[in-house]
Amino acid sequence: MSSKSYNPYANAQAQFDRVAEMIGLEQGVRELLRQPMREYHFTIPVRMDDGTTKIFKGFRIQHNDARGPAKGGIRFHPQETEDTVRALAMWMTWKCAVVDIPLGGAKGGVVCDPHNLTEGEQERLCRGYVRQLSKVIGPWNDVPAPDVMTSGKHMLWMLDEFETIVGGRYPGMITGKPVGMGGSLGRTEATGYGLIYVLREALKELGIKPEDTTASIQGFGNVARHAAKMYQTIGGKILAVSCWDNADKKAYTFVNKEGIDVEAMISITDTYGSIDKEKAMDMGCEILDGEAWLEQDVDILIPAALENQITLVNVDRISKSVKILLEGANGPTTPDADDVIKQRGIFLIPDFLANAGGVTCSYFEQVQCNMNYYWEKDEVLDKLNTKMTAAYKAVSELAKRRNLYMRDAAYVISVSRVAQAVKMRGWV
Repeated sequence: MSSKSYNPYANAQAQFDRVAEMIGLEQGVRELLRQPMREYHFTIPVRMDDGTTKIFKGFRIQHNDARGPAKGGIRFHPQETEDTVRALAMWMTWKCAVVDIPLGGAKGGVVCDPHNLTEGEQERLCRGYVRQLSKVIGPWNDVPAPDVMTSGKHMLWMLDEFETIVGGRYPGMITGKPVGMGGSLGRTEATGYGLIYVLREALKELGIKPEDTTASIQGFGNVARHAAKMYQTIGGKILAVSCWDNADKKAYTFVNKEGIDVEAMISITDTYGSIDKEKAMDMGCEILDGEAWLEQDVDILIPAALENQITLVNVDRISKSVKILLEGANGPTTPDADDVIKQRGIFLIPDFLANAGGVTCSYFEQVQCNMNYYWEKDEVLDKLNTKMTAAYKAVSELAKRRNLYMRDAAYVISVSRVAQAVKMRGWV
């Protein structure tokens, strides 16, 4: 397994190139859309609690903003790389376009491990990040949001620093904020719920009742937890959950063939998504290796952790019982593994459609902030349900009409929309 094969940016470009060829995209448009428009790489000096200064590496990459201000999360991760951020920024462009919201794509990251930073150090890091970017982010240019290992607390520190520098109140400059401080009701649940809204539509199409299905989930952070809760609500049964154990620095899979009680599992999970092993065994779970989630005899697989989790090396471990692959994470399946999924006839709901509930609700938050009027939770979730259902149906109908793989159909819609925007603006 060469690292080049699983470079997420190379994967994102390969996916784009295939669709650009499929729709006959002009060379100039291809060159513009297969790489980011702007990249910011910088260092962030942070005064640590012990009085020393530590230098952190940060990025903000804006892939395309032809359809509106760039949009994308900020990750704090020790393995963060430029290429991961480039890929995620590109996927954000397609994600906003496929659900037809007037935003472009961006992504940010800091190479750090929040587990090893005190709250004060994390706050100073957040403020330092914004100081490096205050001229190029904001409600009119680029609207950040939380991502892996960042939260509403981090977003509020960033907002406060931005408002201090710019002078004024601009709650729409960042999303994912706490409710009552410019955050939107329903935002916490949005990505996970959105996954199940599109799954519900797929099951309808396939003539399968939700209560007759079982699922295995990779990850047990915010997205996976809310997806699991909503999946249980529509009648499905979770048989396995895989998550990272921060103490052991490895992943485990928790299996209960009778079905996992999602609320009980959440009660024994820490803020970073690690599950207490002893308490899980008390709940009747068997504990297996981190990749065992792939091998479970379930109907639905939901990778909801990080990119490049289903590869050519492990794709054959997927059980023959699996009918649907619902991508909760960004880029969880490598292109070569994707070919195997396609050949096996597993129904795929691609990442940038499936997990677009988060950015859709972030857009709702931005709208509410900019007009200083906030909606009730039911209204937010109703609007989210409407948007996700319409986006799924558009992709599914195109896939059927042109006999396309669902990922290709989603790409055709999103790339066509962005290409049209850059052409109408006269950029190419």
